[in-house]
Amino acid sequence: MNITINKLVYILFLALILPAYSFSEEVDKASILQQRLEYLQTNPATKLHEKSLAAIPFLLELYSRRNFRPTWNDNGHIEEFISIIETTTEEGLNPDDYHAAALRDLQQKVSAESSKQEQVDFDILLTDALFRLGTHLRFGKVDPARLDSNWNVGREIKTDDPVALFQDAIDSDSLKAFINERIPRQAFYLRFKQALKQYRAIRDAGGWPVIPDGSVLKPGMTDPRVAIMRERLSAEGDLVAAVNSPSHLYDDELEQAVIRFQQRLGLDTDGVAGQKTFTAMNVSVENRISQIKANLERSRWVFTDLTGDFLVVNIAGYKLYLVKNDELVWTSNVMVGKTYRKTPVFKSKMKYLVWNPTWTVPPGILRRDIIPKMKKDPDYLNKKGYLLLDRDGNEVDQATVDFSSLSSRNFPYIVRQPAGPNNALGQVKFIFPNGHFVFLHDTNHRELFIHSKRAFSSGCIRVEDPLKLAELLLENPERWDNDGIQRVLLSGKTQTVHLAEPLSVLLLYWTTVVAPDGSVSFYEDVYGRDQRIIESLDQPFELSADAKRLVPK
Repeated sequence: MNITINKLVYILFLALILPAYSFSEEVDKASILQQRLEYLQTNPATKLHEKSLAAIPFLLELYSRRNFRPTWNDNGHIEEFISIIETTTEEGLNPDDYHAAALRDLQQKVSAESSKQEQVDFDILLTDALFRLGTHLRFGKVDPARLDSNWNVGREIKTDDPVALFQDAIDSDSLKAFINERIPRQAFYLRFKQALKQYRAIRDAGGWPVIPDGSVLKPGMTDPRVAIMRERLSAEGDLVAAVNSPSHLYDDELEQAVIRFQQRLGLDTDGVAGQKTFTAMNVSVENRISQIKANLERSRWVFTDLTGDFLVVNIAGYKLYLVKNDELVWTSNVMVGKTYRKTPVFKSKMKYLVWNPTWTVPPGILRRDIIPKMKKDPDYLNKKGYLLLDRDGNEVDQATVDFSSLSSRNFPYIVRQPAGPNNALGQVKFIFPNGHFVFLHDTNHRELFIHSKRAFSSGCIRVEDPLKLAELLLENPERWDNDGIQRVLLSGKTQTVHLAEPLSVLLLYWTTVVAPDGSVSFYEDVYGRDQRIIESLDQPFELSADAKRLVPK
């Protein structure tokens, strides 16, 4: 090797100077980064590249632990993260909430020759975007407590140090793998994502036609609208035959397709295309996409923490689901509250059930229904077979009471319906203590289960097959098989039985459900709750109550 003295001196010079130069660069960036964050803390309305920051105290804590050294030092990692952001549309989220365009623009601008200020801003925006995205994937974008004062479904933060968790994410080999591990998605959520993809594909292919107004169509009839119905039902897969059939005959094949559609939409499955069926068919694909996005958001509120054994009531779908060991083991139809007596959304623990229950009329029903009727007819309670009790539980002679002088504010009695075949709670009730006086129970009006829309109760949930539910919950075939249950019912005696372990119960509201086979059911938004979620998803980023718990004080 022939190296001149001058070259050797130059090489030694570079070997000594470059590390010092690199260290100096790092110190300069740290100083700029610290100054930038401290300025932002005192001027929180300041934007970086026209983007607001979500949680400046969080950023300050994270960078201070690093002595304000930049944290995004791997170009491959940066590219992976920006790509994740750009695909958040698959989650029903908006990439703009996570600075997508600004980050992609800065990524192309930032280089070794760019200003240290730009490099620092890029690093801060990346970390802020990760905080925003992480909180949305974990808790949802919309704060459910702001939409519903009854919301009490707590979302656990499974770490004592959220700042360290986000730093671990940045330092991980793969951000996508880290997110999938820390925020696992159940099949329920993944099916929603697939449905969103499916309906966007339908939209991009042109959607489906609107069926003109007209009279009811029944099997065997001939009508020009039949051809449009075929095209409409083919779009969602309810009709698998050719859509260009020239026939205007409402044949057996079309009838079966209409029945499949009616089943998915929670309509009466009579195979007749009447006004309700046509109205459901004419809901646009864009509205269905919004509906799926609203329910994807609802699933982010709940299903990250929900594992093991639990019972879920879907209020909008009039369904109950029993899950054991993360597997769906049983479903039942239910009735829920009328539109003016809505069943509340909340979480509790079922602790016991009661055979041959009595019914103590709750304050709300007493105030709205019973007291006005007693004032009109002093013999109303006797006619209905209700007992009037004092506060100590002693029966009161109703003939001695001047009901006209009483009101809900000065009513000193308890009204109770004894156990028996006419009891409003039927043969069994399931108790999960809550301040709404809501529980699951049997009913003495089983005939109402023939209806597809079942908002008939005063707020409680009536179960179509309550005896089967009791058998599954008690899990004691030696005592509580069908014969054992019938013995206690025939005795007529009120009996309380505690569950071996309390069971989580969630009363939720889902207007979309995706079956394991991928078929998508859409239910009427009976309580009118979807629109506020849809509108909130389109609003700018705002820190939810759950996200605020991640921010250092």
